[in-house]
Formats: sequence, structure tokens, C-alpha cells
Amino acid sequence: MPMIRSHVPLSLVVGQDRRNASDGDIARALSAGETWAAAETWRRFAPMVLTLARRTLGSHSEAEDIAQEVFHRVYRKAKNLREPDSFRSFIYTCALRVLQTELHRKKMRSWLSFAPPELLDCQVSSTLDVESRDLLREFYRLLEQLAPRDRIVFILRRVEAMTVEEIAAATESSQSTVKRSLTRASILLSRGMDDKPRLADGVRWGR
Repeated sequence: MPMIRSHVPLSLVVGQDRRNASDGDIARALSAGETWAAAETWRRFAPMVLTLARRTLGSHSEAEDIAQEVFHRVYRKAKNLREPDSFRSFIYTCALRVLQTELHRKKMRSWLSFAPPELLDCQVSSTLDVESRDLLREFYRLLEQLAPRDRIVFILRRVEAMTVEEIAAATESSQSTVKRSLTRASILLSRGMDDKPRLADGVRWGR
């Protein structure tokens, strides 16, 4: 029996491009359990989280672990998000909380084991010359001496170039608290650089 052929042309069904969706649309879709929203959340916001984590911790591999934990929390808490249009801020704040927890954990581990902190994995080191790598290692050794909150505030202000107001909002702190953290961090780092003129020349940050 001859097969009846349809005259309707065949076409490949492609998923709708969601790149133009607003942050709020993505948040609402994620809350509703739409599968595309999880992938778009990662595509859109993972670079931001990875960059922040890498600058705070000085390690690509640790940054990737932090990103996994951040988005695990984001996906889990999406249904309870009260302000979908502030989705980006929600993710940023979530990343800061995970980072602060990780810094606390690293500090406690260094106290208990008396082991030196992990500084800059091979992927970072391979992109720098020897002198720059040594300077960066020295700088991260100084950062390890800061309290977790002070370290995060310092990175947000001096590396991410956020304003005090933006940091206060992101960390859910008062502006006066942010200023105190920034002052403590700056004083400690400046003291640490007093006997390291090479490091002071190599590391610059605005006031």
C-alpha cells in the first residue's frame, strides 16, 4: 500500500529565544517551574557571580564551586521571591552570603589546622608573569587577614567599584557599617604593605 505523503513542509521546531526576556520574566518563569528559566538564569547571571567569587577568593576553581552553590540556592528559593523584578539584586545578595560563609569556613579551617590558605590556583597563575604572580599572592595573603565582612566590602568597593550605598544594599547593612568595614580593611592592608614597598607600588585602588 503506497504511503500517503503530506504536502505540509516539515520544519525543525526550535525553542523560543528567551534572551530578550526581562529579569522579572525569568524570575517568574523560574518560580513557575518552567525549564527554560533555569538555563537562562545561569546564562545571564553566572558570569557576574563567577567574577565576584574569583576576585574575592583569588581562585577559578573555588569560584566555580561557589557559583554552583549560589545557583542551587537561587533555584531553591525562587518560589518565595517577593520582588521578581529585583532578580539580579537577589542573586548578587545570595552570592555575597555564600561568599561570606565560605570565608568564615576558610578562616576557621586555617585556625584549626594551622595550614596556609589556598592562594591562586594554577589556572590564574599561568596567565601572569612571575613578579605579578608573587605580588598577587602577597596581596591575597593580606586579604586573608581581614574579617570576612571586611574583605567582601573591600572587594566590592575597590575592585568592583561599587558605591557605599550599593554595597549597603547588596550586603543588607547600613552605610555606616560599610564605611567602618572599609576603614578597617584599608588600615590593615596599608599596615601590611608598609614593609612591602614593591606590593604597595603594584597594587592600586581608588579612595
